[in-house]
Amino acid sequence: MTTPPWLRGARAAAIFLTRVPIGGFPFSREDWRWSSAYFPFVGILLGAAQAAVFKLSAGAGPHVAATLAVIASLLLTGAFHEDGLADTADALGGAYTRERIFEILKDSRVGSFGASALVVVLVLRILLLARLDASAPWALLATQGASRVPPIWLMVAMPYVSGDADAKSKLVTRAGFAQAALATLFGTLPVVVALHGMGLGLQHIATVTLTSASVTAICGWRFHVRAGGITGDFLGATQQVAECALLLTLVQLRP
Repeated sequence: MTTPPWLRGARAAAIFLTRVPIGGFPFSREDWRWSSAYFPFVGILLGAAQAAVFKLSAGAGPHVAATLAVIASLLLTGAFHEDGLADTADALGGAYTRERIFEILKDSRVGSFGASALVVVLVLRILLLARLDASAPWALLATQGASRVPPIWLMVAMPYVSGDADAKSKLVTRAGFAQAALATLFGTLPVVVALHGMGLGLQHIATVTLTSASVTAICGWRFHVRAGGITGDFLGATQQVAECALLLTLVQLRP
């Protein structure tokens, strides 16, 4: 019996976002299209792994535990989103024309803007997780899932403008409303559970939702103004910005 694309998309999502060798090739165009719906679900699994690392190393102190949790994320994903952040920072920070943006995006070297962005984001994630301390495992579950929702809505709302016709991300970014709706469901569930675990009420969902929507709108506006649409690197950068913004929100909401 052939597995339908809307189910095989889950496996494709894990292959696309992580370094975990679960196989399943080859994937069809529809499999890749549906994969985006499961990005937050994969994020939840990544968050669970990071939460386990944090709890197991908590005896060494919150800063060490937070650092090891972030390292686990980098190992599991191959720094996939961080690479997109660095390329995006270099392109938007170092280019004055649309053509130059795409030239920089194709350059494998990391410039000063990219390196600075990586340092800022990694340090911020570690410090925020350390500040959350005992609540950090809950926050990891929530933010790893929820931070992967904004890129899906950008896929729906904006054109893919990368000049690389062979990019695998071009197939993934063909998401529609159905994929975005399912992704939103997967991204919302861990937030509800995490807020309860952190001693926060359901009324705080509105604040978290506003944070996520704001990141989506601001990043989308910036990408539209500078490049006329999205690329795979832009989507990775959006996830990183959303993750930091959501962690900061949870720190401020925590009683």
